[in-house]
Amino acid sequence: VKFNNCAGNKGVRYEINSLDFKVRADGTIYAAHQVLMPSKQLILMVTAWDPQALGRWETIVRFLVTEKSQHNGHKPKGRKSVPGEVAQQQSDTLLPWRQHHSANGLRRQKRDWVIPPINVPENSRGPFPQQLVRIRSDKDKEIHIRYSITGVGADQPPMEVFSIDPVSGRMYVTRPMDREERASYHLRAHAVDMNGNKVENPIDLYIYVIDMNDNRPEFINQVYNGSVDEGSKPGTYVMTVTANDADDSTTANGMVRYRIVTQTPQSPSQNMFTINSETGDIVTVAAGLDREKVQQYIVIVQATDMEGNLNYGLSNTATAIITVTDVNDNPPEFTTSTVSINTSAHSLGNGVAWQQIAVRDGTPRATCIHVLTHSHFSFTQPRGPREKMQHFGAAVDYEMNRAFMLTVMVSNQAPLASGIQMSFQSTAGVTISVTDVNEAPYFPTNHKLIRLEEGVPTGTVLTTFSAVDPDRFMQQAVRYSKLSDPANWLNINATNGQITTAAVLDRESDYIKNNVYEATFLAADNGIPPASGTGTLQIYLIDINDNAPELLPKEAQICEKPNLNVINITAADADIDPNVGPFVFELPSVPSAVRKNWTITRLNGDYAQLSLRIMYLEAGMYDVPIIVTDSGNPPLYNTSVIKVKVCPCDENGDCTTVGAVAAAGLGTGAIIAILICIIILLTMVLLFVVWMKRREKERHTKQLLIDPEDDVRDNILKYDEEGGGEEDQDYDLSQLQQPETMDHVLNKTPGVRRVDERPIGAEPQYPVRPVIPHPGDIGDFINEGLRAADNDPTAPPYDSLLVFDYEGSGSTAGSVSSLNSSSSGDQDYDYLNDWGPRFKKLADMYGGGEED
Repeated sequence: VKFNNCAGNKGVRYEINSLDFKVRADGTIYAAHQVLMPSKQLILMVTAWDPQALGRWETIVRFLVTEKSQHNGHKPKGRKSVPGEVAQQQSDTLLPWRQHHSANGLRRQKRDWVIPPINVPENSRGPFPQQLVRIRSDKDKEIHIRYSITGVGADQPPMEVFSIDPVSGRMYVTRPMDREERASYHLRAHAVDMNGNKVENPIDLYIYVIDMNDNRPEFINQVYNGSVDEGSKPGTYVMTVTANDADDSTTANGMVRYRIVTQTPQSPSQNMFTINSETGDIVTVAAGLDREKVQQYIVIVQATDMEGNLNYGLSNTATAIITVTDVNDNPPEFTTSTVSINTSAHSLGNGVAWQQIAVRDGTPRATCIHVLTHSHFSFTQPRGPREKMQHFGAAVDYEMNRAFMLTVMVSNQAPLASGIQMSFQSTAGVTISVTDVNEAPYFPTNHKLIRLEEGVPTGTVLTTFSAVDPDRFMQQAVRYSKLSDPANWLNINATNGQITTAAVLDRESDYIKNNVYEATFLAADNGIPPASGTGTLQIYLIDINDNAPELLPKEAQICEKPNLNVINITAADADIDPNVGPFVFELPSVPSAVRKNWTITRLNGDYAQLSLRIMYLEAGMYDVPIIVTDSGNPPLYNTSVIKVKVCPCDENGDCTTVGAVAAAGLGTGAIIAILICIIILLTMVLLFVVWMKRREKERHTKQLLIDPEDDVRDNILKYDEEGGGEEDQDYDLSQLQQPETMDHVLNKTPGVRRVDERPIGAEPQYPVRPVIPHPGDIGDFINEGLRAADNDPTAPPYDSLLVFDYEGSGSTAGSVSSLNSSSSGDQDYDYLNDWGPRFKKLADMYGGGEED
């Protein structure tokens, strides 16, 4: 096979759809191994594909298979295939396997039939399954044959697209086909007997999906941007739009054609552009592109398949935005020859807006403005297409110049486009009248520096820090005030700016940086609107000897024996040279023990050493005064006390732990006493913890007086505290009983009554209490009495004690203690049966009649 590609066939590869054959790089098809041809015709599909362009091209190759000669053993020359020679039944039943028997009983097997490709249209509406073809072997008359198919679409993904009736051999398609998903299928048909033994050789089935026009063209982009220079000639290329159709590009279904639907605006012509119907190239078709008139065109492009047939094809649209780019084809010019501008000096210094120039080109480099008669002014370049503001870059003073006469020229910085015959420059006269504005006062010497000694008294006049008002033609007054004075050391006269001290200036203050104190003042006029300016005053303070030196360190440690170590001391002075070192170190003469026990040795102007004079000094804390004097004029001295801890030291000269304690002032006896106290305290704490744990254990091991498994509601519980009995205390039990008479309540005023009072009249809500108490009646009675007591208006306004825990001496029910097993009275205890399950035991003992 031969393939011709536009790119010269570089990198093109071949593939074949059969495992029995292969294709070389030069297109030669050869058998991969010994192949037994089952039919007279063999159909193969060869694919050429480009890995870089991802293009694929397919072709069908048909071979005629000739039989070997029986005489000379060689096969005849091949001949061209004629479609009529392909033996195939015209019906839907194909016999890929044909058998012929000789008369003498010998059987000669001929080549199998080749089934031509089966064409299936995509998007078929069914009904499904839809029969495609029926295949059968002529051996089915002798034995029972089962048919099956294998390959992609049958037993390989996508699964079950095709199916076959194993008995009849009818092959079906089970769903609609989509050519864009897969264009062809290669299946193999198999025939086996009931035992699964192969009856015939597998036969190839090629199924091709016939393309239908079911996909619209799709543009790669919905919006395309292009540009073209103004004044371009007809035929100038602008841009290319591209649409792809998923249908077969070799048929009309995938052949896309382009056309322009609309153009906006339609100026100067409604057909300024045209498009190549096959390639999608947009070019200019008319002259007259002018950016100053139309800067942008919007073109709607339509792509239609079926070779552009609008009646049958499917269409889609995209938008092409064509920008007309500017060329230098217009010179700048002034719209008037004389311009008068009234502006303030303040506005002039920041730029004056001027709109008297016409610049039709949009390129910023097209124009350049020059001031011919006054070098104090200049123009910025234009930033827009037409009549944009131009700005003077000048700073003028009304007090110096009240008006300016200028001659301004505008010209092209770049040459005009070819073919433009026009003047490239224009001139105009400009008159600028300046109006006065209120300007802010200023300090002629800003960051003014003065020098003086520190410590000047309060009220000293330092300097006069005054400002100047530039508005000479305005009668205005300037007032002064402080803006920043960190230490609040200064005052300023609001009228003349005289600065005096409000406190003593100290060079050693934290507000001083590098000996300089800085303050800021404000000068404001009374103009309309008012304006103000600031000035900074710097005061350099000269040092005086006003700080006595101090000794460092304040605390030290030394051994009780001399010559082991010394204490290095140094002096520090807040002043600066020459009011600091060299320093003089000396010990005072009073008290005398200082010079007796200690000695000081000067090392240099800033350092000295303190050491023991005697051979041994008892451990402890000592205050050693030292007099240090600086070198100022006059000199200052200071007596500093150093706390020195004297302690026993080891052989390395380091203070030992015992020695440190001893140095703190505690003897050995005191240390032993402290340790004994700590041991006694820990022992007492331990004993208290043991006692608490033992008491807790005894409390938990105390046994209950009753069996915990018994129901405590039916048992008599014994508690630690008992009452005095029934007869030894005379308490009124009427609080727990309904009274027999109502004489004590007859005279009570109407109102809310307590429930322990018998009602005067017949009231249904208070039933008559039965003689024999009802089980649970006492509990209800107590609850009702509690509610009545809460709502009784005659009750005291504080909580009162209602006694319910004593029976008194007048109980009508009798004492429980009077019940005993040996009672022989005629008391009737049958009512105990009505008191509920809790009194069942007593009812059985006393209410059951006489014992047997």
